[in-house]
Amino acid sequence: MNILSTYVIIKKCFVFQAGIGISANTFLLFFHLLTLLQNDRSKFTDLISCHLSLFHILMLLTAVAFLSPDMFESLNFQNDLKCKAIFYINIVMRGLSICTTCFLCVFQAITISPSTSGLLKFKHTLRNNITCIFFLFWCLNLSFSSYIIIYTVAYSNVTQISLLHVSNYCSLSPMNSIIKRVFFTLTTSRDVFFVGVMLFSSAYMVILLFRHKRRSQHLHSTSLFPRTSPEKRATQTILLLVSCFVVTYWVDLIIISSSIMLWTHDPVLMIVQKLVLNVYATVCSFVQIGSDKRIINILKICNRSDNKF
Repeated sequence: MNILSTYVIIKKCFVFQAGIGISANTFLLFFHLLTLLQNDRSKFTDLISCHLSLFHILMLLTAVAFLSPDMFESLNFQNDLKCKAIFYINIVMRGLSICTTCFLCVFQAITISPSTSGLLKFKHTLRNNITCIFFLFWCLNLSFSSYIIIYTVAYSNVTQISLLHVSNYCSLSPMNSIIKRVFFTLTTSRDVFFVGVMLFSSAYMVILLFRHKRRSQHLHSTSLFPRTSPEKRATQTILLLVSCFVVTYWVDLIIISSSIMLWTHDPVLMIVQKLVLNVYATVCSFVQIGSDKRIINILKICNRSDNKF
């Protein structure tokens, strides 16, 4: 199997994955929006999940746009402007996904904390300052990704051989070594910080859930119809999300960092990087759907209605 056929196969897998991810995240976005409109049924986490779904939709759409430039042919924009906009939005959405996932993890950790821990007082602080927190996330990621606007160019408009191709028609022009190190350090520090906080919060939640499970284990053991406890389901959900998040984002970081630092281009490697990067955006939506009892109940009702007909 040659490189071209391998690229085509992986590209088809990527488009299929992105289509599923966009559909699932769109369902989640509308579900959380409708839930937020019903104040009596909404949760604070619905607002966070709503933002997360929106970021994932935009990230998946711009990722597909990289491989399907004809999608934007109807827009009367120059190719350079298309590349700058698509690549910039994709990078910013990736950063916002990291920040929002971390924030969701921290908020959940504070929510399930015992009243004696002293962490519950931060719950109202986070609620009251949600606008400022998201504004900070936007400012952080818009500024850290600003170099994309300057150095992204359309490959068809230039003849330099020192370009780093990020898609079939977009490239990064050579950067000054100092600028490259500065932005690489900033983005890496952001990822390390937020992933570290997320891992710490997740580990804290897992410890709390296992402690609660031990205390109530005798109650579950006396049940005539034993079933998976809510604590165990929550633990499995947390572990699955954290594991998927860490693996995909660090594999993506290794691939994209090596390409930028070595300034080399491999079409197969880049399409694999995009495939790996979007795994979390797709899996996250299905994990959220499968762990939300409100959605499961709605799906059960719809299934019963279909069976009647």
